[in-house]
Amino acid sequence: MDFLRRTWAEIDTAALKHNFNIIKQEANGADIMAVVKAHAYGHGADIVVPILDECGADAFAVSNIEEAKELRDYGTKKPILILGYTPEYLACELNKYDITQCVYSLEFAKNLSSEAKKQNVNVKIHIKLDTGMGRIGFDCRNDNISGIEDAVKSARLDNLIFDGIFTHFAVSDRTKDTEDGFTDEQYKRFIAGIDYFKMSGLNPRVCHCCNSAAFCLDENKHLDMCRAGIILYGLTPSADLVLKEDFIPVMTFKTVISMVKTVKKGETVNYGRTYKADKDTKIATVSVGYADGYNRLLSNRGYVLINGKKARIVGRICMDQMSVDVSNIDNVNVGSEVILFGKDLPVEEISDICDTINYETICAVSSRVPRIPV
Repeated sequence: MDFLRRTWAEIDTAALKHNFNIIKQEANGADIMAVVKAHAYGHGADIVVPILDECGADAFAVSNIEEAKELRDYGTKKPILILGYTPEYLACELNKYDITQCVYSLEFAKNLSSEAKKQNVNVKIHIKLDTGMGRIGFDCRNDNISGIEDAVKSARLDNLIFDGIFTHFAVSDRTKDTEDGFTDEQYKRFIAGIDYFKMSGLNPRVCHCCNSAAFCLDENKHLDMCRAGIILYGLTPSADLVLKEDFIPVMTFKTVISMVKTVKKGETVNYGRTYKADKDTKIATVSVGYADGYNRLLSNRGYVLINGKKARIVGRICMDQMSVDVSNIDNVNVGSEVILFGKDLPVEEISDICDTINYETICAVSSRVPRIPV
């Protein structure tokens, strides 16, 4: 197969279904909004969305209108929520594709309402409350939820159809050692905001606040719907967090060996000559580089898996290639498969070396890497 000639990402569809079924079972009756922004966290929305749609996802969440329109192209008719900004002049597009827009300030709401009225369309909205995340949202970062009146005004504007209300937790991935009660504070403010809406005669169809970590750790906060993100893909929201659920990693990032040679003692490898062999060393050139999304910070620090054994990266990672030490691994040949991360080499291990998180590592796998459903 063509993809075996260089570098590819295998997407385990059975693992994806397994993870979704766990989430559905543990949802306590809440609907599931599958978060598929950033090309389904790098896994390929064209693969992931139809599967989750068939499995019973109740809604989808994306980052922007282009991602939302792509989901419609994949065939889903489920509700789609844009979690971030959309230029107000695209009100007609939001209506045409039946996309729900996040509304997070009175200024944005007024502009969106004005455009919707001008274009003679209605736009579904979810009101976003900032209960402590500190990004976008009506200011509810204190107990008097000072921005709630603006939120209510926004929900009442012409040509906006108020459908839901939500917030986002800042530290829901806390451990017992880092628990400081902030998630409970945010939840309390969110509930107060919902109550204010109801007292004002506005009843949201759906209220949601739980991301992946809160879904697993805060069953009492599930409300009407939960937003499942990283756990859909079989990964933990935090490296320090141990989950009771048996999630399975969905992506395995692979490549192949293009050449095997012996580097003599004292010889160097790759740009900058940052690696010098301290003895005769068997080196394999591997067909992956930073243009594929493999982090250059792994140069001289990381490792890959070949024939079930770790092979250390030597020298700098190049745009399209890198080198690994295979001196202690048998049966290494041109075309031999190399695992960069996946079930047998956790992405968290690779991420830790780069001082980053698993989210960034999987999202960084570039568009030139084909995603192959297996």
